Amino acid sequence: MRKLLLAVLGLGAALAQEINPQGIIVNPVPTDLEVQVWVDKDPAKRGNAVYRIGESIYIYVRVNQDAYVYLFNINADGRIDPILPNPYERDNFLRAGETRRFPPEGARYRYTITGPEGEDRILAVASRRPLSVAEILDVERGEVRVQGWEGLARALSIVIKPVPARDWVTDVARYYVGRGEAPPPAEATLEVDSSPRGAEVYVDGGREGRTPLSLAVRPGRHEVELRLPGYAPYRAAVNARPGERVRVFARLVPEPKKEGVLSVSSSPQGAEVYVDGALRGRTPLALRLPEGRYQVELRLPGYAPYRVEVRVREGERAQVFARLVPLPREGTLVLEARPEGAEVYVDGRLVGRAPLSLSLEAGLHEVRLLAPGYAEYRARVEVRPEETLRLSVELVPLRATLEVYVNVEARVFLDGEEVGRTRGGYLRLEAPFGEHELTLVAPGYRTLVQTLQVSGDRVLRFQMVPLGR
Repeated sequence: MRKLLLAVLGLGAALAQEINPQGIIVNPVPTDLEVQVWVDKDPAKRGNAVYRIGESIYIYVRVNQDAYVYLFNINADGRIDPILPNPYERDNFLRAGETRRFPPEGARYRYTITGPEGEDRILAVASRRPLSVAEILDVERGEVRVQGWEGLARALSIVIKPVPARDWVTDVARYYVGRGEAPPPAEATLEVDSSPRGAEVYVDGGREGRTPLSLAVRPGRHEVELRLPGYAPYRAAVNARPGERVRVFARLVPEPKKEGVLSVSSSPQGAEVYVDGALRGRTPLALRLPEGRYQVELRLPGYAPYRVEVRVREGERAQVFARLVPLPREGTLVLEARPEGAEVYVDGRLVGRAPLSLSLEAGLHEVRLLAPGYAEYRARVEVRPEETLRLSVELVPLRATLEVYVNVEARVFLDGEEVGRTRGGYLRLEAPFGEHELTLVAPGYRTLVQTLQVSGDRVLRFQMVPLGR
């Protein structure tokens, strides 16, 4: 069984903004990706675990999202060894929530502490995409190609540089290597708070939680960093003595706004400009906006909406020009009426008789229908571009009052239908406008038939003649 000798990574020397003052590579941009690494004697990550030379050790790592994980180690004298991937464990892809142990159960290798004495570190790097680490380590041989922690720091920063800032994160675990039962160092308490609260707290490069936060730390010097989106990072160095309570309070300073200019114009001009759904003005228009992506929409009556996504960069001008496309201007009105033949007027102009079909300019129109003997019909309709509007109208007949006087009591018929009797020689009735046939019938009298043209109220007087005369 091959024996892998464990030494834990401890980078030193700052490298650009990715290396903190303790030499641990960290991501300065907050991300929701998390990775945790710890050793079997210290699951709480207090940094006080002690391993004797020759003793076995187990390393654990967990991620909260799918990620590729790389574990490097360096001991107190700077010697570097890979943990993951290694000749026996090449699969470094972990699923969300997955925890792995190295070496795993039943593995053909083990990790053994070889020294030298001192504080050792394990660095975990998690990335949403695989990293090109061929220049850093030889997986087949289980050897790191770079020399010393400074070389590894530089190499890792180059490998990580192409990865989007929110797609990678690191974590660090620490423990002590000694020949005998070295007593763990006495603890101190670190209390961290901020205004505003909720800032992420990093101690020596490892994420510990959010403010307000209280945690136990080893005595000695520690680098504290607070991060909160929209605010400048806060960094402080503290020296904690055994049993001491050290307080850190950060009044976070808002970051200067990173702004650019969005310039919007159109042909024709005067179009309404909506940015992320909010009306911001009319073209031509120039807006100063925070850096980011925006949905821009232009609207102008009679023209099709124009939509585009625009990215505004700090100190730059993003240009949007829209050549608006006119909408079709006509729609169709199909009109039917009962009775047929009614005159149809649109916007005061006679256009024909119902039924008919008309092509009209899109918009609102006034429609009138006229037919003799029927009440006038009026309506306001909206015709939409390239659409057909159907209108069916039932005209209401006009009616008149007829007062009938007869010299006898007679039965009265209108168009063959009995409508009443002239009691006392009088009957009042209603009839639609138009031509009608009025018939009077009385016993002992000649039947009287009269054709009437009704166009308004009328008084009718009749003299019925007795039979035999």
